[in-house]
Amino acid sequence: MNRTLYTLLFHLGLPLVCLRLLWRAWRAPAYSRRIGERFAVGLPPLRPGGIWVHAVSVGESIAAAPLIRELMARHPGSPITVTCMTPTGSERIQAMFGDSVQHCYLPYDLPWAAARFLDRVRPRLAVVMETELWPNHIHQCARRGIPVALANARLSERSARGYARFARLTAPMLAELSLIAVQTAAEAERFRQLGARPECIDVTGSIKFDLTIDPALLMRASELRAQWSAAQRPLWIAASTHAGEDEIILAAHRQLLVQHPQALLILVPRHPERFGSVVELCRKAGFASVRRSQGEAVTAQTEILVGDTMGELLFLYALADIAFVGGSLVPNGGHNLLEPAALGKPVISGPHLFNFLEIAAQLRDAGVLREVVDADELAAVVDGFLQDPIRAAQSRAAGLSVLANNQGALQRLLSGLEALLQR
Repeated sequence: MNRTLYTLLFHLGLPLVCLRLLWRAWRAPAYSRRIGERFAVGLPPLRPGGIWVHAVSVGESIAAAPLIRELMARHPGSPITVTCMTPTGSERIQAMFGDSVQHCYLPYDLPWAAARFLDRVRPRLAVVMETELWPNHIHQCARRGIPVALANARLSERSARGYARFARLTAPMLAELSLIAVQTAAEAERFRQLGARPECIDVTGSIKFDLTIDPALLMRASELRAQWSAAQRPLWIAASTHAGEDEIILAAHRQLLVQHPQALLILVPRHPERFGSVVELCRKAGFASVRRSQGEAVTAQTEILVGDTMGELLFLYALADIAFVGGSLVPNGGHNLLEPAALGKPVISGPHLFNFLEIAAQLRDAGVLREVVDADELAAVVDGFLQDPIRAAQSRAAGLSVLANNQGALQRLLSGLEALLQR
């Protein structure tokens, strides 16, 4: 399939795209807002001539934050436009940057929508986070002479096989990229095999290692635990959970309460539309549960705090002694393992980590990451860390060491972007 056929099929599929948007709006009302932006209609006022950064959702927005801040510092007079595709991503961008950046949804990958968006923004450089590849947006940039960089790029074997099935679409698209800053050498080779220009590929590492923790965050967490009278309570977090994982986590917590009657679980669903159902699940299962968003008091009787707020995940990690990272007990590919490691937490996950293979391997080899497959194993591993503070301390130190040994990707990426800006 080439780009012309892809575009035709996209247009034919627009009714299905709209139905899916309506279905999402029914589940999460925020999807019903700013629909025009998805077709480059009713865009907010946008100053042209700056740098455009695209981060599809929350995870990519958080990963892009240090990069965006550096670009703002290096180019203070240049507008930075940040786009995303989801309401949660939009909320996170606005919470992090407010009016200091320009923000809207990225229009769908239709030639006329992409052209209208680019005619408004007219960026000197486009930066796309990870592997959010849209053929028409990239082609419209190439037509206008706008260099496009794929930043913090990752490409699993499975994704590479998928792209290879559409080589007539994929190869020309990749050839139009000016820089592909990949996380690992293996991913660099996959991009080369798919048709990317070798001279445009640079192994920079993952900018997710360049994570700095504000000491005030840890202090606030310590103060809140003291306020809860929970400084000595066993406290663990299960974060970024997906449907099918919460039941496993609750079963593990029920087992832990037998050995540790004062144990407190912070349960954080990945998607806001699941907040209410997860609270209901906890209460139906008989756990004394409160919601973070409601400001309900955490008492000695509270067994679960549901983290149903946006933009607080790092803080919630900081509250806990041990962290489980979701999206991994179900075949979703996992989520960022480095955030809890950077906070000095022993890290636990399920076996499905195909989105973070290199990072998971490093954490596993260092003895930081423990992988489990069911509630029994999860309860046993959490209990092991609670019973053995020395093992927990060793895991904490090893995690911080892994981060320190891998930092520098952000500066390498910025060097590549500056070279594109100076062309």
